[in-house]
Amino acid sequence: MKKGLYKYEDTILRVMDVKDDMALVMDCQKRHMPIWQNIDRFASLQGASESDLYALTGISPVPEEELSAKERQFVNEHFTMIAGILPAVGDIKERSFRINGMAAHYNVTTQTLRFYLCLYLAFYDKTVFAPAKRKKEKVLSTNEKNIRWALNKFYYTRKNHSLKSTYILMLKEKYCDAEGNLVKSYPSFYQFRYFYRKTKNWSNYYIARKGLTFYQRNKRPLLGDHVQEFAPHVGIGMLDATICDIYLVNEEGRLIGRPVLTACIDAYSSLCCGYLLSWEGGVYSLRGLMRNLVEDKVKLCKKFGIPIEKEDWNVSALPGMLVTDMGREYLSENFSQITELGVTLTNLDAYRPELKGPVEKFFDLIQGYFKSLLKGKGVIEPDFQERGVHDYRKDACLTMDAFEKIILHCIIYYNTKRILENYPYTDEMLKDKVRPNAAAVFNYGLAMPEASLLPVSKERLMLTLLPRTMAKFTRTGLKVNGMRYKNENYREAYLNGKEVTVAYNPDDVSSVWLIEDNAYTPFELIESRFTGKSIADAQAMDKQQKSLVKAAGEENTQARIDLMRQIQTIVDTSAVNTGDTHIKQVRHVRKKEQAKRHKDFNKEVHDDN
Repeated sequence: MKKGLYKYEDTILRVMDVKDDMALVMDCQKRHMPIWQNIDRFASLQGASESDLYALTGISPVPEEELSAKERQFVNEHFTMIAGILPAVGDIKERSFRINGMAAHYNVTTQTLRFYLCLYLAFYDKTVFAPAKRKKEKVLSTNEKNIRWALNKFYYTRKNHSLKSTYILMLKEKYCDAEGNLVKSYPSFYQFRYFYRKTKNWSNYYIARKGLTFYQRNKRPLLGDHVQEFAPHVGIGMLDATICDIYLVNEEGRLIGRPVLTACIDAYSSLCCGYLLSWEGGVYSLRGLMRNLVEDKVKLCKKFGIPIEKEDWNVSALPGMLVTDMGREYLSENFSQITELGVTLTNLDAYRPELKGPVEKFFDLIQGYFKSLLKGKGVIEPDFQERGVHDYRKDACLTMDAFEKIILHCIIYYNTKRILENYPYTDEMLKDKVRPNAAAVFNYGLAMPEASLLPVSKERLMLTLLPRTMAKFTRTGLKVNGMRYKNENYREAYLNGKEVTVAYNPDDVSSVWLIEDNAYTPFELIESRFTGKSIADAQAMDKQQKSLVKAAGEENTQARIDLMRQIQTIVDTSAVNTGDTHIKQVRHVRKKEQAKRHKDFNKEVHDDN
């Protein structure tokens, strides 16, 4: 018996694993937890197809490429909840342990998690988590439509009309004839007010009549415990970036500008888990930050000649949850691919800076550590945009390498020596005498069972975060971004013309990776002239070549015309016989002409000398 789907009485079974004489079996219709059963019981079953399963259950997964970005994010979030359970599906005890742990971690019931797990196992397609389409709204009567129109047009605006004035405006616009006289049938004010009260939404009321800023500052409910609502344990990373208040130069002493510092702060302990100092922001800085997160920090600091102990910066894994703001780079589909590694992404609402307190505080403290010591070295002051003030760019004297050493020392001080005066210590922490610094609190939280850190290899992380595109198999290779790639193991695929998803490196087009079943298969570049070049350079070469070909095209057309004219002239002036050609004794004539045109090339060389 093999893995797959089988018809059994009035249902369909999925065999997920086979060991010796036992099979791990699940009823795809009832979707109970899979159990081990004797294989002899199912020896005579007939195989079933996926279409049979869809017809029986009434559930048909949709292709992932047809999902919107929000639907894809919703699917990935739900799949992340069960991803850690899948390796233990066949071990009932370990499976139960993981379900309980994940339920506590994601603050859901075990029944909910079991439902998600069984739903996925029945179809082995994570798109079954895609949200169902909304039902049609209740049909409103004509009067209700007019009342809703009037409320939106006149009442929910910054003009702040009263309810009575809005009612009169509605009658004027919707219930008067051409002469402006009120028609006989119209809704009463009591009906108008009843509909208003039934549909009133206080959030919409304040936002529409007072503005979003007023609502966020003065009326938004404040029910959470600020950052604590996001950080009950280690493994909640908060991401942000800032432009440093200092100008830097290159090795020749020429001004470059201000660097970008991107950081990830553990909200539970305020430890800086990782950082990236670069000249670029956006998704590029996020990829660099994620790589820094999984690096061994002892080795990292050693490269800069800074000795530290492992417990000073004990982070070499991804946080289980990443909390970001509504920045474009954080909302990009490229960065959301990190959820495939089991990471949960949470985007904060706008106007909620208090929820990013740890990372905002980190930037303030780090810059405060070095600014006073680097005055006159390129550090800018708050008045740098005012007219007539000193040009701080002229003071710049530090390179990026030197400044990064300074940043590293500041981070190590921040993690290990900064005193957490107001940290909410628990009884257990006081009993264990946890030192009041970020590194000590983090190490304490790391030993707790609910700590959520995900060990990931650098290679897997980088492949996951690479941009993706659609590619197509052709007889000449796998075509990606206008270039051709090969892999000897896919000979048959080159003939089927299938479209697939690939990951590519914008900085080096030498390889791409085919994504199949969450695995990355490398394909190497066929056209060696592009090897080692970035995609921008390769496209520039291709564009330049097309420009040269286009420019030569006009010359080629003129040359063809000249060639035709020359040939025609020769034919017109040199034709020997314009009648029927004698075709007899061809061999004799050919032999005679051969002798006539035969040359001694060696003699001609000596004669030329």
